[in-house]
Amino acid sequence: MLVDSHCHLDRLDLAQFGGSLPGVLEAAMANGVTHLLSVATDLESWPRLAGLTEPYPQIALSVGVHPSEEGNRELTVAELTALGSKARVVAIGETGLDYHYGHDSKKRQQAWFRTHIAAARELRKPLIVHTRDAREDTLRIMADEGADEVGGVLHCFTEDWDMAVRALELNFYISFSGIVTFKNAKPIQDAARRMPANRLLIETDSPYLAPVPCRGKPNHPAWVRHVAEFVADLRGEPLEQIAAITTANYSRLFNIDVRTV
Repeated sequence: MLVDSHCHLDRLDLAQFGGSLPGVLEAAMANGVTHLLSVATDLESWPRLAGLTEPYPQIALSVGVHPSEEGNRELTVAELTALGSKARVVAIGETGLDYHYGHDSKKRQQAWFRTHIAAARELRKPLIVHTRDAREDTLRIMADEGADEVGGVLHCFTEDWDMAVRALELNFYISFSGIVTFKNAKPIQDAARRMPANRLLIETDSPYLAPVPCRGKPNHPAWVRHVAEFVADLRGEPLEQIAAITTANYSRLFNIDVRTV
């Protein structure tokens, strides 16, 4: 059993799957992927995401606004907690900081990040954190706002072992995407190799970042198997062990009993 702990089902091109989500789920099942977490990136499209996935109990959801979303809207704890209280919502995010395209939105991103952490603490649900070119601010805000009280995951990890250790100390898990399979990803591979088994997760971040040998193609949840196989080889462990570890970690972090869903 494998789990895709981070995907964006509302952003997939369904044409290759017969135009419907069941085709995506069938492809996933054929590769041993039984559960998925479809992660929100904005609140305006969240009703569509909820409606798209509602018939499928094997799909969990999150609520949040990606740091790269543009606009000067006010984001409130009340707004996040109202949606975050709904059935099948297991996490708050994705949230965090992304300075890759400049620092013009830095103040707004930090304010939104703090709001997400406050909502997660109120709901007692974990955080899904995106960080890009913002290592120190990400860790500082997580520490300042008490993110360790609820924990969460640094998703699509693109940093090094030092960053991983500091996140682990804040009660966070680390999730590896298809990027770990790229040839130039040596620091990420080193972190995956050294990661404590009880904090390891895998994901696709689909439709983005397809792993080798599918790099350059639109990603989808079935291909989390390639990530699992690569990580297993890195760590010198059987695929079955990586599958069992990451599924157990997913269940524990997001409070989901995959055996009954």
